[in-house]
Amino acid sequence: MTTPPLAQFPGQQAQAARDVNTASLCRIGQETVQDIVLRTMEIFQLLRNMQLPNGVTYHPNTHQDRLGKLQEHLRMLSVLFRKLRLVYDKCNENCAGLDPIPPEQLIPYVEDDSSKLDDRMANQMRAASEERREVLEVNKKLKQKNQQLKMIMDQLRNLIWEINSMLAVRS
Repeated sequence: MTTPPLAQFPGQQAQAARDVNTASLCRIGQETVQDIVLRTMEIFQLLRNMQLPNGVTYHPNTHQDRLGKLQEHLRMLSVLFRKLRLVYDKCNENCAGLDPIPPEQLIPYVEDDSSKLDDRMANQMRAASEERREVLEVNKKLKQKNQQLKMIMDQLRNLIWEINSMLAVRS
């Protein structure tokens, strides 16, 4: 069983025409803008090559032919601008229900290594701070031990002094 072509179902064809993809509309709009630019360049080319009818080298047939081409280009340019307006309106209609997204979020970017470096730096800073705290604690303990050793050395010195004094008195 084969399905009949879309032309037999005018309702489906009209539905397909209404449900045009927004991306396709954007592509059509881009092509229309390119056509507008091309036509505009052709108009400027025609105007540059066109001689003013000042009577010196005036050829009415050539002038009329170029004028007809110029008017045709201007008419086509007007049609292209209307087409672009229709595409623009249809795109806005299709996108009306969408939540607006800030343009900054639409721009893809590669995550820079600065955030990774910041994390590493924070970890290193935390480790260095911990190590510094430990060093300060050890330093404090060492100062206490040094103070105790100094007191013991002073006591030993005094004891040796007294022993030497007693030995000197005996002899």
